[in-house]
Amino acid sequence: MQYRTLGRTGVQVSSLALGAMNFGKIGRITQDEATALVHAAIEGGINLIDTADMYSDGESEEMVGKSIAGRRDDIVLATKAGMPMGDERNHQGSSRRWLVTELDNSLRRLGVDHVDLYQIHRWDPSTSDEETLSALTDLQRAGKIRYFGSSTFPAHRIVQGQWAAREHHLSRYVTEQPSYSILQRGIETHVLPVTEEYGLGVLVWSPLASGWLSGAIREGREITTSRSKFMPQRFDTTIPSNRARLDAVEQLAKVADEAGLTLIQLALGFVTAHPAVTSAIIGPRTPDHLHSQLAAADTVLSADVLDAIDAIVAPGVDLAAHEKYDTPPALLDPSLRRR
Repeated sequence: MQYRTLGRTGVQVSSLALGAMNFGKIGRITQDEATALVHAAIEGGINLIDTADMYSDGESEEMVGKSIAGRRDDIVLATKAGMPMGDERNHQGSSRRWLVTELDNSLRRLGVDHVDLYQIHRWDPSTSDEETLSALTDLQRAGKIRYFGSSTFPAHRIVQGQWAAREHHLSRYVTEQPSYSILQRGIETHVLPVTEEYGLGVLVWSPLASGWLSGAIREGREITTSRSKFMPQRFDTTIPSNRARLDAVEQLAKVADEAGLTLIQLALGFVTAHPAVTSAIIGPRTPDHLHSQLAAADTVLSADVLDAIDAIVAPGVDLAAHEKYDTPPALLDPSLRRR
């Protein structure tokens, strides 16, 4: 396992992080299975675990908390808030009112007195940067969080957050958590240059592109991954963007074979090769999934392999741009583009 400094914090984290989104009803993972995955990940060198309040309505946090009992000091523990938690209109977003309440809820579910990294799950356009940053700064000063970061923020919002912290003399976001894979390279255009400029740690999610780069999805083979069962439109190969992904996967599989690598090693080695990336978040559902991904921990891709990848999916290109989560609201709502 490789270890890297998380932004400018001085904290050393593993180049692969364990994501706990599948813990609970989302991934149909029981407590015993979650505990086994966490312990195996730690034994494999992983020291960063990432979860969120809304994963399985808090069940993921509860499972993570039980899994790390007795090993808390060995773990850099990260969680997120901001996505809706139930139907109450104020149980979401990044207002002081909600963050102060929900952090206490997360700490209770996790069974800890602080988290190392508290992340705003999505940019909240209805809340000012000063409101959010002042609340996070106060929570940091209270000792309930060590650092805070953003997740899936557009590049201009990352910049604005840095400026707002400086203007109002508040603590700043020290990390960003974007989606990044060989098939979704759009963040190379704007987000990663910004994170490098401001010295942010970058924890990338979906490095296997929702299973497209796991080796389980190939030409002529029925797609039966767990993700395809509840998001079938993202795996329907009659849709042009999905067809383009499948074509790319077939070419990438040949590159991996020629390099003596699995497709998983190629995919994880690619994202961790970018100098702006600190860690890739993996989300295994089984021990076999975990071990196949841990096998990529020390993968270093040669320049020839990286060049071959660039020839298949060009730098800065998203093969499924419509699946991005950081699209500015005005591109989604026509009324915001018209007087």
